[in-house]
Amino acid sequence: MKNLGARRPLAWLLFASLLVGQAAGQSAQAAAAEANADHVLVMISVDGLAGYYFNDPKAEMATIRRLAAEGAVSSAMKSSEPTVTWTNHTTLVTGVSPARHGVIGNNYLNRQTRKSVTLIWDPIFDKDQIVKAPTLYDLAKAQGLKTAAIRWPATRNAKAIDWNSPDLGKDELVRQFTTPSLMEECKAAGYVLDDNGGPGDPKGRPFQSHDDMWTHVFVKILHEHHPQLGLLHIIDVDHTEHIDGPRSREAYEKIKIADEQVKEVWDELQKDFPGKATLLVVSDHGFSPIERGILPNVVLERAGLIELTNGKPTGGPVAWISQGGSAFIYVLDDSRRDEVVEKVREAFKGVEGVSKIVGVEEFPDYGMPNPKDDPHSPDLILFAGMGYNFGDTSAGAIPIDTKPERKGSHGHDPNLPDLHALFVAWGAGVRPGIKLGEIDNRSVAPTAARLLGIEMPNVEGKVLDAVLAPK
Repeated sequence: MKNLGARRPLAWLLFASLLVGQAAGQSAQAAAAEANADHVLVMISVDGLAGYYFNDPKAEMATIRRLAAEGAVSSAMKSSEPTVTWTNHTTLVTGVSPARHGVIGNNYLNRQTRKSVTLIWDPIFDKDQIVKAPTLYDLAKAQGLKTAAIRWPATRNAKAIDWNSPDLGKDELVRQFTTPSLMEECKAAGYVLDDNGGPGDPKGRPFQSHDDMWTHVFVKILHEHHPQLGLLHIIDVDHTEHIDGPRSREAYEKIKIADEQVKEVWDELQKDFPGKATLLVVSDHGFSPIERGILPNVVLERAGLIELTNGKPTGGPVAWISQGGSAFIYVLDDSRRDEVVEKVREAFKGVEGVSKIVGVEEFPDYGMPNPKDDPHSPDLILFAGMGYNFGDTSAGAIPIDTKPERKGSHGHDPNLPDLHALFVAWGAGVRPGIKLGEIDNRSVAPTAARLLGIEMPNVEGKVLDAVLAPK
């Protein structure tokens, strides 16, 4: 009893200290929320809007160029490997590379089943199952800020987003995973939330693109709920470039429409948050025109590394998946790994369109995890040169398909200038008239956090101090 009595004051002291610490944390959170209550930071991603469009006179981007003139713009923004949507939208909100955040592509290979596991359009996994690093919206919510996201990749069931409709490829998933209150609000306002954007707006005007309705919904959230952080993903530029090619007439038309959607958000920010709004316009990757396709199944079968049945891979020590402009090669016989890797290298040496073969020893340079740490990661990466991408057919006796199904692609080496993305910042906290050189897209999240008045610890990107106005 005497010993218990001696320990009781210490236990109460520790308990009291814990309460004080919790109170201090809650007080800091409340103070941060109050300080930012009338400020909003919006990030709009125009998917596939290559950095080269900014100086292209055929690209009608009056709004984006005005934002850049009044704020800050980079000459180029380097994307993460692979230069695809799910990977880079996750980098944009985490400030770390795929090796850290875990979203290593639009898909990955299940080594046991030899089948591709799809991440794009969030058909299988919730955000917490695939994103391993803290996001901008996680930290904002932890500071008591309100958050919203429309069609932002890898956000299904994200607990830290108050108003959310993830980027989902099926109507039933849109209905299932859109925040219920947002679904009801949109229904009452006459919006039909589905992947195709519905027939038109509540006033009966036809939408110019799928993105029109989602932009209207995002503006509705800004106007009615005043979140402090909003994320909007505009997708039709990317879709059109895949079908018709970059720098095509159709792509330029979609770029003009996307610029109008940016203006719609900008107008709302100036109306409801005068002098208190920050707007970032970014993209996830650039684009390559596709003239010819590389067919790894043909190459691998010739080398005895893959078995095909009716044109489909069914065996062998190797499997692969396409990321468009790159191919992920997986060695499935670990006992022969080094031998098989060398055979793959030899098989693709000199193949037309293959610009580089990257081994695990180079993965840190590309921000990719070692497969020993993450089995979703490949053992080799093949990069296609500009004008090429990787297809999965085994038809034909040559490894080059002269009639690719699509005219544009991405996923290529992020060091290629045409795969660079766009970065523009405008508004509260942004120093006007700033022209940056090439930046890394891992710097977007910590810079956005600083503009929100919060910090992102342990990120790989650096705050873009030149963008920040003096306080």
